[in-house]
Amino acid sequence: MENIKVVEISNLTKDIKGTKVLNNVSLGLESGKAYGIVGRNGSGKSMLFKAVCGLINITEGEIKVFDKPIKNGSFPDSTGIIIENPGFLLQYSAFKNLKILASINNTISDEKINETIALVGLDPNNKKPVRKYSLGMKQRLGIAQALMEEPKLLILDEPMNGLDSEGVKKIRELLLELKSKSVTILLASHNSEDINEICDYVYSMENGVLSKSV
Repeated sequence: MENIKVVEISNLTKDIKGTKVLNNVSLGLESGKAYGIVGRNGSGKSMLFKAVCGLINITEGEIKVFDKPIKNGSFPDSTGIIIENPGFLLQYSAFKNLKILASINNTISDEKINETIALVGLDPNNKKPVRKYSLGMKQRLGIAQALMEEPKLLILDEPMNGLDSEGVKKIRELLLELKSKSVTILLASHNSEDINEICDYVYSMENGVLSKSV
């Protein structure tokens, strides 16, 4: 069976004050595959992820997700994201935060929210406000937020930040399981083990230029 192109990025350029932070980037992502992007801070990884999510204006080129053109403000369908630090309403519990977000699309039940919270290793019955969470707990909640509506595309920028070794192992296993269910994953990580264990293809980014790693 032919693999379906989930994301098509063609000749993508983002220019900020005369500097190309993304320089003629082209990349295609197929269904059920994981793609790793490695590179130093400031190399353009996060900017690329934001472009795919419709969070920034692009200067040139084209992005399609599930065959739909993506521009600034047009968030792609069936996509879960972690880019930079997940933002939550700190006075509320994990469940209340996800319930508020889930109400936007109103497609999942309270039971599904609780299942997803438990899936990432948090207690769905914990009423503690998120402001009292550790960095690792907030990161797990961010992953739950990305997963809860069962997206077919995951865009994850350093998803293991703040996780202990047990948490890293759990999330790696979870991502591998999702990949086996035809979820497409675009992953940036400073940890080479994350990239090596999860990704089918690895690319490097430097000064906004994307190239396939050997």
